[in-house]
Amino acid sequence: DFLANLLQGLKSPDSAVQEKAIAETEKRLREQGASREEEEEEECRTTVNRTLINTSVRAFPSEIKAGLSPGGFLAALEKDAKERAQRRRRNEQLANALKEQGNEAFRTGDFALAIQRYSEGLQKLRDKQELYTNRAQAYLKLHEYEKVISDCEWALKCNKNCLKAYFLMGKAHLALQHFSESRQCYEKMLQIDPQKENLFKACVDEARLEEQRLREEQRAQRELQAGSVAALSIQELLQGISSPGHDLPYYTGAIRLLAGAVNSRTGQTFFRTNNGFSILSNEAVRGAFCAESKSPAEVELCVSLLLLWQAACAGNEENQRVLLAQAEVGAQLPELLSCGTAQIQRETLALISLYSEHEGGRRLLGRQDLSRWLQILMAFVKCTDARAESAMNILSDLSGEERFQAQCRAMFSTAVSPLFTQLQVCATQVPWAALARALAVLGRLCADVGLRAQLAQSRECWQACLELLDGCPDASPGYQQCVFALLGLMMNLLLESNGTIQDFAVPISGRCLALLSHQDGRIVTRATGVLSRVLPTSPSAVQEVVRAGVVKKMLKFLKAGGQLTSSYAIKTLSICTKSSRKAQEELLKGDKRFQVLLGLLHSRDELTVGNAAFCLSQCLLLPRAASSLLGSGVVQLLLRHAGGDAARTSVQQNSAIALGRLCVAEPRHIHQLRKLNGLAILNSSMKYVQSS
Repeated sequence: DFLANLLQGLKSPDSAVQEKAIAETEKRLREQGASREEEEEEECRTTVNRTLINTSVRAFPSEIKAGLSPGGFLAALEKDAKERAQRRRRNEQLANALKEQGNEAFRTGDFALAIQRYSEGLQKLRDKQELYTNRAQAYLKLHEYEKVISDCEWALKCNKNCLKAYFLMGKAHLALQHFSESRQCYEKMLQIDPQKENLFKACVDEARLEEQRLREEQRAQRELQAGSVAALSIQELLQGISSPGHDLPYYTGAIRLLAGAVNSRTGQTFFRTNNGFSILSNEAVRGAFCAESKSPAEVELCVSLLLLWQAACAGNEENQRVLLAQAEVGAQLPELLSCGTAQIQRETLALISLYSEHEGGRRLLGRQDLSRWLQILMAFVKCTDARAESAMNILSDLSGEERFQAQCRAMFSTAVSPLFTQLQVCATQVPWAALARALAVLGRLCADVGLRAQLAQSRECWQACLELLDGCPDASPGYQQCVFALLGLMMNLLLESNGTIQDFAVPISGRCLALLSHQDGRIVTRATGVLSRVLPTSPSAVQEVVRAGVVKKMLKFLKAGGQLTSSYAIKTLSICTKSSRKAQEELLKGDKRFQVLLGLLHSRDELTVGNAAFCLSQCLLLPRAASSLLGSGVVQLLLRHAGGDAARTSVQQNSAIALGRLCVAEPRHIHQLRKLNGLAILNSSMKYVQSS
């Protein structure tokens, strides 16, 4: 680069080259000195260029004219570089201290002071990206959007991949209704970090909704100016409802008429832009809505309000947002759900369903305090009408939301654990279909690792599961649906391993073994899956199921060929043959010449191949097992897997062990191995045989 060439010229033995380098140095220093003077006069911020030679021309020209040698000049350059580095370190310390002061002011809500501190920090260090983005964030709080954009642009000059700068600039453009520019900022965020897809999606959705809101309000304004009858009707009704001094039937009738008028997208917009969601500012209306014990007139008014909000919010995310922004509404929803009045409960559930059925609505609900919702909504499982299905649908929608899972986890002892006792007690008193939905919801909640771990340690949980499995003859279609959901919940819980599961392993495996003869194939598959996960926790459970004939059952499933059931069945067999000689003997007896296991070794599923190779290696410990495989092609199969490149190392390891045991037990297999040039793989596999 320039500096390297300059230094090389100064050190050159050629005097002409030296003179040219000195002249170039003087020229560059004069230019930079002039540039520095101009910078100091400017009021705008500029970034510091760290790579340039020191712009000070205080000493160099005169020293050069005085005959400073190239070596002395280089020493002066080095000294100046050190001084500049020291000044930068000192300024950086001061800038960091001012940044922390600004952050503290921001946390306390003093955004003007925060801006002042960040600005002072920038006077010390003009290329510190964090000061620009922090100041932009403070400007955003004060709605100074142009300044936000300016600071973000400067931050991007310091760091072109600054995510925070693009995020804040997108927000500022959105506030200024620059929708295209806002989206471009968010798209740039995703390009820089694809891991921010959820944030990107939320930001783009916000921009989409804001653009849609503006477009709809402009259209509504045009219709109002054109003398729209619907707009005038909505305005008149809202004026009547806002006027005090009327009785409850008057307000109820007006609200019912208003619900009928808000029957289109434009009507919904008229309702919002005419402050329709401030309807609770009427004391009589608010009093009826919030009353703990409602009179018949208050019930009617409350139902009318819920119907109005359903009409105003159906398919309208902006209206949904505005409604939940009303503090009284969010606070009253759980109260309305638990009020005991069926009509109010039904309409409240219908209103909440408008939110839970789409992602944006679930995010809005997630901002509420949902700590009581699990218990309240689960209580509807006892209902024999549509309320049970509505409540379970809402819970099913919410159960995948991280915030809802986190609140359930925090309220485990008071909200989640008692549910199992409740379900256990009321199992014979509620519709099986509703109970199945409730169990499916709990199963989905187990996607949260913390909540799953707590549930898996609960003795009440496992006791309730066992009693529900014993609860009704399996001929009932509703009960079959319930058992299917319950087995799914148990499979999720068995992803954990703890002492409680070990204690319940024998009765759990006994119940599942009984279900292996069930007429519903889905139940059989899940029962096999539960067995494959519970048996590793208890040698006693393994002995019990082997004694009860589990090997014969698993071989039957493997011969039938269902992929999912087969994967669970071979896993169960691998667990049984690992610790039970009786299981090995039954497998050898039931699978002539190991035709089933050899077939599984051709599977494309690595987990199945690994478990099949493991079962085979265990059975090869039995006398005459290896001899039965002569001429079967097993050597080639095992050799291929032992020397292959499967992603699961268990495939290579288990195949190598089986290959080693095969040749140790029956040396005649070595001849086939030699023909396949597999002796090297056999030698490497012997370490696995010895360690196993």
